[in-house]
Amino acid sequence: MHLGMSIIRKILIALLVILLLLGAAFWWLARGDTADLSVEAVAGTDPTLAEPNAEIVPTVRIAKPVGWAAGEAPQPAEGLAVGRFAEGLEHPRTVQALPNGDILVALTRAPASEADGGIMAWIADWLMTKAGATGQSPNQIVLLRDSDGDGAAEIRRVIADADAGLDSPSGMSWHDGTLYIANHDEVLAFPYELGAESVSGKARKLMDLPAGGGHWMRNLEINPEGTLLYVAVGSASNIGEGGMEAEQGRAMIWEYNLETNRQRQFAVGLRNPNGLAFSPWTGELWTTVNERDMLGSDLVPDYLTNVPVGAQYGWPWVYWRDNVDERVDAPRPAYIVEYARKPEYALGPHVAALGLVFTTEGHLMGEKFARGAFVARHGSWNRKPPSGYDLVYVAFDERGNPVGKPVPVLGGFLNQDGTTKGRPTWVEWGGDGALLMSDDTAGIIWRVHAPGAKPGAGIARLKSAPLRPQRELTGDSQAVFTQDDYARIVPAQ
Repeated sequence: MHLGMSIIRKILIALLVILLLLGAAFWWLARGDTADLSVEAVAGTDPTLAEPNAEIVPTVRIAKPVGWAAGEAPQPAEGLAVGRFAEGLEHPRTVQALPNGDILVALTRAPASEADGGIMAWIADWLMTKAGATGQSPNQIVLLRDSDGDGAAEIRRVIADADAGLDSPSGMSWHDGTLYIANHDEVLAFPYELGAESVSGKARKLMDLPAGGGHWMRNLEINPEGTLLYVAVGSASNIGEGGMEAEQGRAMIWEYNLETNRQRQFAVGLRNPNGLAFSPWTGELWTTVNERDMLGSDLVPDYLTNVPVGAQYGWPWVYWRDNVDERVDAPRPAYIVEYARKPEYALGPHVAALGLVFTTEGHLMGEKFARGAFVARHGSWNRKPPSGYDLVYVAFDERGNPVGKPVPVLGGFLNQDGTTKGRPTWVEWGGDGALLMSDDTAGIIWRVHAPGAKPGAGIARLKSAPLRPQRELTGDSQAVFTQDDYARIVPAQ
């Protein structure tokens, strides 16, 4: 009897020790990685890139949304004022201005998933629920109109909803009587005349898109000529861990030709492109991109960059042009380290850069914010301490290149107790020249301007001339090519 009790006691002690060790191991893994660098150090044209610290368990620091009290507002930069253009909206994400001054906003969330994604999907859902990002999608496009010019929209109308075919809508663009809307899995075109309080006909499908995935938003931007539509599609995963077959058509920007009704891949290797805008200096397409996770709190910076046709930005194999991510299992394409493009401007690690606009003619932001880009940084869920949760301005030089560090425009979203009043999401110019920014978890569209500022001038387009063709050969006429000059050996990758 005593011998049996002794064995049981030893087994219980051993189990207790194992549980304590497992608890200590879980605490060690779950405590996360604390940043050694400031967000500012990992921002700008020459960010500091730390050594990668691959994580088995991601750093998790969720800022629970608690909302804004009556009369509260974000903290504006000196010389600016902020007010509520609209409130009481259900998860407003993208915002689109129309030529007549009306504002459209997409009320939306991620699409419902019917598949069992396992434990990782459950964890992701739990994290996003805590961050206020889950729930049934409203699937509405709402028109907001400030008829009396007091800086607040007194007219609100739903112009399209699920009955019109909307399913987790996000990107919007309008041209010549047609409203283009991107669902998570397709691009639709609706007949819509300016001033109308509803779309006037059935949707026409332009193209299918990869459905849902880890990044479900699909932004749209039409070129100034109204002939080409650009579609941003994010990846389904962090670094292709589900296989690259699942990433077909993702992590890229598509171009759809509205005249020929044909599409092509415009640029690739962009993990999660979001905001799209054309540079007023050059006419070139620019985007914001959310980079990969689980390399530590200091890596990898999200970025703002131009997007030339055919560009490859390296995801998932490399980041910031030539830094190889050794975690990626998918075979690395030959020469990708050599031909991947370096992003133009880092916005900081894990800031979740979303909405993007450039300074436009008639803006009311004052001289301090007269030549650059505005970016909404939605905020981190996996960095210690948190990053983002603000609206920033990136200055550009006279040749259309970003310079300096991000300048705060709106702050005060994070509370000292780790909660957040809201999350900056999208930016757009209002019809009166003020800057509008959606705050999705708070359900508010904020309006920012410089009181007393006169409408600002637009940015002049750079003029350039093509290089003259070379019409004669120069150099040593006795020079010849040998076999060694053109022989090539493809290196192993």
